[in-house]
Amino acid sequence: MPVFKFKGVDFVELDSLLTDEERLVRDTTRRFVEENVVPIIEQCNRDARFPRELAKPMADLGFFGATLKGYGCAGMSAVESGLVTQELERGDSGIRSFASVQSSLVMYPIYTFGTDEQKNKWLPAMAKGEKMGCFGLTEPDFGSNPSGMRTRAKKVGNEYVLNGEKMWITSGSIADVALIWAKSEEDNNRIRGFLVETDRPGFKADDIHGKWSLRASITSGLSLQDVHIPAENLLPGTDGLKSPLACLNQARYGIGWGVIGAAMSCYDTALQYAKVRKQFRDQPIASHQLVQQKLAWMITEITKAQLLALQVGRLKEAGKVGHQHISMLKRNNVWMALECARMARDILGGNGIADDYPVIRHMMNLETVKTYEGTHDIHTLVLGEYITGISAF
Repeated sequence: MPVFKFKGVDFVELDSLLTDEERLVRDTTRRFVEENVVPIIEQCNRDARFPRELAKPMADLGFFGATLKGYGCAGMSAVESGLVTQELERGDSGIRSFASVQSSLVMYPIYTFGTDEQKNKWLPAMAKGEKMGCFGLTEPDFGSNPSGMRTRAKKVGNEYVLNGEKMWITSGSIADVALIWAKSEEDNNRIRGFLVETDRPGFKADDIHGKWSLRASITSGLSLQDVHIPAENLLPGTDGLKSPLACLNQARYGIGWGVIGAAMSCYDTALQYAKVRKQFRDQPIASHQLVQQKLAWMITEITKAQLLALQVGRLKEAGKVGHQHISMLKRNNVWMALECARMARDILGGNGIADDYPVIRHMMNLETVKTYEGTHDIHTLVLGEYITGISAF
């Protein structure tokens, strides 16, 4: 089978809208993916193995907590961090998901809601990749409706005692600390965030097996049975459901960029394949109208997604971004990427289901990305409520 080297996807000279620093960050990450992710990711996917050996080099490049200031973090801009996630997901959604959880769902809330002691204890070690984190919000019976969670935290003297279960938790079994969202009995069952060291008695993480998506990512179920933590492990700035949703907004922003990378990979593979694959009168299939129609659709939608991501990034940098902007970004771009993967698989024919090419892996991964951190339908309703002023929930 031919080996296609990624050639980049920039139809409207998007690079001209980026600063020199932004292009440098993008190119550095692209080189990392080409040299470290692409050579091993198909085997990792086959083996359902998370390549933990990538954590240290990712940390060395500043990928963890990329936008945070201080504590050994890179202090990147919103667009720079978006370009990082784009390239990581061009490698694999699971690699981007790992970095996203570490950064947006654990380091960001510690930075935003934590005490100085909590920040100093966790952030430098997490930025270096020496400590890993996970984010415990979703439960077996509560995904799109996290407010219904059953996990409870009870204040007993100078401790909290946590009981409950969490499900579909990225990095659960390799995490050193779990950010657990629970209803605090002392606060009239208001949702608060708690830092739970994973070596505490009563904490258990079991990996979920049999996944046909995100196979190169660790996904776990968490169980907390009378887990005692000191009172100072409460993130004091957390206050109700708006706190975990603020974290998810950070992660969704990264997803909106990341899936562009997966779409770019699928499009570029399909384009190069169509030029060399010959069928009917010894002509490349790229000469056929229906193949050209698919390629034209893909490059158009990728371009629109790039421009949407860039503008939302600029709004974020200006402090003007709203949850509605991020919902549109996540909803549109994930849908676009999944459709690109399906079209690319169609262009590759039978080869489209073989892991000699990255297309089927991206396609399966994107089925998960479409679901987590707000399904396509939920983000549709978020947008609907914003533009009408009427909630459909």
